[in-house]
Amino acid sequence: MRPAAQAVLLSGTFVQLMSVTVMQLAVPRIRHDLAAGSGAGQLALAGYTLTYACALITAARLGDRFGYRRLFVAGTAVFTLASLAAAAAPDVEWLVAARLVQGAGSGLVAPQILSLIQTAVPAGRRAAVLGRYGATMAIASLAGPLCCGVLLHFDPFGAGWRVALALPVPVGIAALTLFRVLPAARGPVVASRVDPVGAALSLAGLVLLVLPLTLGQDAAWPVWTWVSLVVALGLLAAFAASQRRVRHPLVHPAALAARTTRWGIGAVLLFNAGIPSFSLLLSLYLQGELHRDPLVTALTVAPYAVGALLGSGVAEAAARRFGAVALAAASAGLAVVSLLVSPALSAPAPVLWAVLGAGGFAFGVFTASAFSLVLQRVPADAASSVSGLLPTAQQLGGTVGVAVAGVVYTAGAMGSAMVYEAVVFLLAALATARLGARRPAATERQPPLGVG
Repeated sequence: MRPAAQAVLLSGTFVQLMSVTVMQLAVPRIRHDLAAGSGAGQLALAGYTLTYACALITAARLGDRFGYRRLFVAGTAVFTLASLAAAAAPDVEWLVAARLVQGAGSGLVAPQILSLIQTAVPAGRRAAVLGRYGATMAIASLAGPLCCGVLLHFDPFGAGWRVALALPVPVGIAALTLFRVLPAARGPVVASRVDPVGAALSLAGLVLLVLPLTLGQDAAWPVWTWVSLVVALGLLAAFAASQRRVRHPLVHPAALAARTTRWGIGAVLLFNAGIPSFSLLLSLYLQGELHRDPLVTALTVAPYAVGALLGSGVAEAAARRFGAVALAAASAGLAVVSLLVSPALSAPAPVLWAVLGAGGFAFGVFTASAFSLVLQRVPADAASSVSGLLPTAQQLGGTVGVAVAGVVYTAGAMGSAMVYEAVVFLLAALATARLGARRPAATERQPPLGVG
């Protein structure tokens, strides 16, 4: 894959994941500017994640069917137009609708990026490209709050949060202009038919799972949230059962056949049950308890971003030398950091910077290597399915984590919430360790390429 194609794919990854977190600091300002209630403000923040997470599995199979490049272009167009619409929103209803569409566009794109890397990059170079992909994810997830904090403080043109939401637009336009540098690949023809029943069950189940987790905390967990969760579990169980019976399942049968793949996806889910909530808890405490403004909040957590950048830089070498042990150590390190955050918040600033820098370093090592470690162990004809399952696990983990951490933080204190963080990072370390340190078995047969 040419450098220009890699740049297009990685820039798409960056703006998609930045859009998940860019509104974390902006919700109070948006509620004020658009006269929105707390529920609408929360949905504007989390609506993106809702449709993003729910689209991924089906989008991966659609890429097999219609071509990864075609789906990348279609999703990028939807994402870019919705980003512009969100930035121009005249009221909160418009903003929520735009964020929902924006997330759906992002969900169409994300699996195609991983599938293109798996099919178009030679086996010997794939780990390096996946490492860059992981590093981009790590940096992007932290860039959102930092950029938003700066823009809210300086408030250019009196539209700080609108400028933050519009940041993906020029990147999307550039990607659409340069789309022909991407290889025109698709999955095996036999495996590319879309299972409509499976798609309906997975979409409905994920929507009914993510929606109450997203809105339940602010709504004080009314009855409908619990009913929705129960129905969601039933639909997802029906989806899993249907995949074993249909001729062309939405998830390739080989995708979850290997124990290492199952443990890898579980580790990604558990790790991300801690990461978004870790950043959110810091923002809530700094702004809510210490009354810091968005810029000071962003600068306070900047060492975390610097550490993530450094960790991403060494992640590939660490994973190559130590395998899953490096990632397990990074997750365990974050568990220790979580227990140190509360006392560090009342310590001199250099102590807090050191703790957050160490946490960011561990975050960078894990995030930059996790997808690569799992995908290298997946048969080529199941790569697109795992390309949908991994980011789905990432987003579902984040959604569950934010919901649970929010409940713990509201009921207890920062220290209690950080104990939750330590527990999930330790569980992620144990799951990662089950991957083992041995090199993956050879799975390098390339699926046939077609016209996208």
